[in-house]
Amino acid sequence: MVGLQTSEDAKFYALSTRFKPFSNENETLVVQFSVKHEQGIDCGGGYVKLFPATLNQEDMHSESEYYIMFGPDICGFGNNKVQVILHYQGKYHENNKTIKCRINKDTHLYTLIIRPNATYEVKIDNQQVATGELEDDWQFLPPRKIKDPYARKPRKWDERPQIEDPEDKKPEDWEDFEYIPDPEAKKPDDWNEAMDGEWEGPLIPNLKYKGQWKPRIIDNPNYQGEWIHPEIDNPKYKPDPTICHYYNISVLGLDLWQVKSGSIFDNFLHTNDEEFAEEVGNKTWGIRKDIEKQWRELYEEMEKRKQEEEAKKRKEEEEEREDDIWGLEKEENEEDPEEEPGNSDRQVQEDNEERGLLGENEEVRVDQKDEL
Repeated sequence: MVGLQTSEDAKFYALSTRFKPFSNENETLVVQFSVKHEQGIDCGGGYVKLFPATLNQEDMHSESEYYIMFGPDICGFGNNKVQVILHYQGKYHENNKTIKCRINKDTHLYTLIIRPNATYEVKIDNQQVATGELEDDWQFLPPRKIKDPYARKPRKWDERPQIEDPEDKKPEDWEDFEYIPDPEAKKPDDWNEAMDGEWEGPLIPNLKYKGQWKPRIIDNPNYQGEWIHPEIDNPKYKPDPTICHYYNISVLGLDLWQVKSGSIFDNFLHTNDEEFAEEVGNKTWGIRKDIEKQWRELYEEMEKRKQEEEAKKRKEEEEEREDDIWGLEKEENEEDPEEEPGNSDRQVQEDNEERGLLGENEEVRVDQKDEL
């Protein structure tokens, strides 16, 4: 696969290309590219940015002003989403919706469409994953409606769907006490209340205890439902037909951080034709996706078998080492049996005889030397 690949871990990347400035006023804007995280990315960006013509490419960095940031952003388990950040009136606005990105090692095609009627669409692999109106899914403007500040919930408004039955009464023989004084207990004759205090008999379990009594629950005949605060038109809201109209788009760039490198970016495209973008995606990413998936699955299967064989080999080697250790200990035990009680006496006697014989030899040698 050809493309631009990140090659160093824990690094910021800044790469861009300039083209003739254009505007998306009264035209559809389509941004499309493919990215493959073959390294199994755990934290890092995979997005692109569209910059204005005023960008200094030699000094491009994370604080450089941009119009659109779009693409996958992954950092940790579960925190993987498609960023769609749009610039409006000097501020950057994130999409209110959470759009999940793909986190496997295959190549995926990401497409953002912004239309002149202030609607948008996000595609992954030429399949729609999000759509809606720009005003609804970004907080560019104050809300169209607000809660009426003068409206109050009526005091007698009943929001309880169920209530206790007011006609349900506790039976007269209902025992509420779990423990009762022992009726057979008697105060000791020598109990002195002045010294010992008031005497209280011991408690015993109440055999008639039925638990705490509660009235039965019935549907509330006066239930009115949850009170909804009425809304009014927001006087601060003013529609803006120029939302996301950019007048000098001139640079497409990668401005991202990756902890683990290896991502491959390819098939960059910006156009005003949605059908053309889909066709290009099918003729580039589309013709390779099935073959790439088959190769990846084959590679993963081979790696799995390799790991299983290595694990099996390590287990066999460990078992052989254990057998060698136990075998060596057995041989040592066979070569050094414990001495029998009679052997010790015989050994002492043999040692004495050897020392006696040695003494005689020394005496003979001394006599011989004296003679010389």
